[in-house]
Parts: sequence; structure tokens; C-alpha cells
Amino acid sequence: MIPRKISEKLHYFTKKYPIVTLTGPRQSGKSTLLRNLFKDYTYISLEDPDLLLFAKEDPRLFLKKYNDKTIIDEAQKFPELFSYLQTHVDTAGKEGMYILSGSHNFLLMERISQSLAGRTAILKLLPFSYTELSDAQIQEKSLYKTIHKGFYPRIFDKDLFPDEFYPFYIQTYIEKDVRLFKNISDLQLFIRFLKMCAGRIGQLVNLSSLANECGISQPTAKAWLSILESSYVVYLLKPYYKNFNKRLTKSPKLYFYDTGLACSLLGIQSEDDLLTHFMKGPLFENLLIIDLIKKALNESTEPNLYFWRDHVGNELDLLIEKGSTFEVVEFKSATTYTPDFFKVFSYWENLTGSGKENMKVVYGGEDSMQTKHGALVSWKDFLLS
Repeated sequence: MIPRKISEKLHYFTKKYPIVTLTGPRQSGKSTLLRNLFKDYTYISLEDPDLLLFAKEDPRLFLKKYNDKTIIDEAQKFPELFSYLQTHVDTAGKEGMYILSGSHNFLLMERISQSLAGRTAILKLLPFSYTELSDAQIQEKSLYKTIHKGFYPRIFDKDLFPDEFYPFYIQTYIEKDVRLFKNISDLQLFIRFLKMCAGRIGQLVNLSSLANECGISQPTAKAWLSILESSYVVYLLKPYYKNFNKRLTKSPKLYFYDTGLACSLLGIQSEDDLLTHFMKGPLFENLLIIDLIKKALNESTEPNLYFWRDHVGNELDLLIEKGSTFEVVEFKSATTYTPDFFKVFSYWENLTGSGKENMKVVYGGEDSMQTKHGALVSWKDFLLS
């Protein structure tokens, strides 16, 4: 098994809480990780119809049988169990009794907030980070092959080509997760909506435009986007608009948690296709932002990431909040440096009085350097920093 950065935090919280919950997208490696890290725990999955029936028919007897040190996978299959878990762990008064995992954040978190608040630590496991792949020496050296291949564990474990994985992943996601929502009757229309989202990576979310082009109502577009967000398909990067008098954008920007999945939805079949594709730049930006999110979640912290844009179009790709200061990052997919990369920082310097020491441009080239205009960082160094 490829070591996962989140492992240390998982071990830590089993000593602090009676229940630890691990959530994340389908096939991000949750089950494999838990079974390898906690070999002294009994592993059960509520995907097993017999176990699920047992839990539903007699939850007290179920917990009597599995009364301690148990991993309950796909726990969202029977969220009513959580109320019984609450009573059980409160009576026992021990740490590390259960580890819950599930691939649908919405269903899992809804019941946790009702029954297990204060009794469980909640961690999120995304597909591999670039650092995890690098540490295992299986990372791709090419930028655009990295983007196209994506980061789902099965691709690396089984040495699959992206087109041997992502179409089936999308089909499984639609059939197993999306069908749980009664308001989605036309699954083909939902797939169309999903593909339209992929075509808007790096753009401000415009629900009216999405709804009109997809032929659905704006409330439906909002609900469907919420489903994609809660099931770890899309990530909405929030704008930063505090402490400014000027009118600023308050709509989030849309990204995908995995660039390989996004490429599949966009019909990008190879690295060569990506090189000339109109979404090359946004996918480059997507890769770098999501990797920062993975690093934060692996440390069980929320990523303090924002973008900034005013009403006349001045924009910064990324603000990383660090206490009372920001690290400002601009992304350029070009492989050759030009001084124009740094032009965007002038407005921010004048507006905030910030110096260049907290500003950097991350580009598609291989060499990092300090220029007279500011720090220029290669995509690879940024991902491994």
C-alpha cells in the first residue's frame, strides 16, 4: 500500500475520540487505508446486504456483537445506527471504539451532526497528492500527463489508462450516489450538467447560465451543484472580500477534486489532446489548487484558500491566508517565463501595501528562480513544497 499522509492524524484521533469518521470521494482509498492501518480492528462493510439487514433488524444486538474496535465501512447505508452508537459510546466512555467511513459526505454528515456531534473527529481523504506519489516514486514527470492521468489510487494500483477507469467511475458514481436523491429523475441530464461544470473550471459559478444551457431550473442547478460538492466531485473556491471598501465578487469559482475525472468529462483522451485544449490553463490551475487542499485535509485542517476579484475584473488566482497575512499566488501554464507574469501583482501592492516577498508566480516550466520582479516557481516545486 502507498503510504498516505493522513495516517498520522487517524492514529492520533483514535486516542482522543470514541469515534473517528473518515469520509471522501468514492474509491479514494478509504477502505484500503483503514484495513492496513488498524489491523487490530474488526472490519465490516454495510455494503454487505446480510450485515446491513442485521444492523437494521436489531441495531442493539449488532452493536453488542461489534462492541469495540470496529471499522464500519459505508456507514451512510444505515444512518439510523448513529443514534444507537451515541448511547453505546457514552456508556462505555472509551476512545477509539469505532471508525466510520463513507463515500457520501451529505448523508454521513447530516446524521453525524444530529447524533454524534462532539463524539467524533472527522477527517477527509482525497485521492493521492502529488507528494504521496513522489514519495512512492510513481509520480508522472510530465505536467500534462499528470493532469490527464489524475490521482485515483486504482489507476496506479492496477496500472490503468485513464480511459479504462474514469468512464466506469462516472457510471458508478451516477448509479450508486446520485440515484439516492429523489429529485433527480433524468440521469442523462445530470451527466450533461456534470460535463458542463467541467467546461467551467476556473470560472465564477453562474447558476443562471448553467440552468439555461442545461434546460433545468435555477433551483435545480443549485441543488445539483450541491450534490457534486457534497460527494467530492467539485470544489467551490470562495472569494475573499473582507476588509475592502470596493465592490468585490462574492460568487465562488468552480474546480474539480480530480483533474483526470475532469479531463474524461471534457473528452480529453491523451496528453497530446490536452496540450492544445482550450481548458489547458484552467486545468493547470485546478491541479495546483486542489493539491493544496489535499495537504490541508491530510493535516485535518481546513484550507484557508481564496481568490480575489473586484467588479472591474482585477483578479488574483489564489490567496493563502496565514494569520493576518496572505501569500499571493498567480498561475501561468506557459513553460517559458516572461516579466508579464508579474504584472497582476502591481494593483494588489498598491491596494494593500504588501511587498513582493509574499507573492509568487507558479508556471508550467521546470526551473524555479528569483527574478527581479518576484519569485518564479515551477509547478513541480510548488506541488512538492
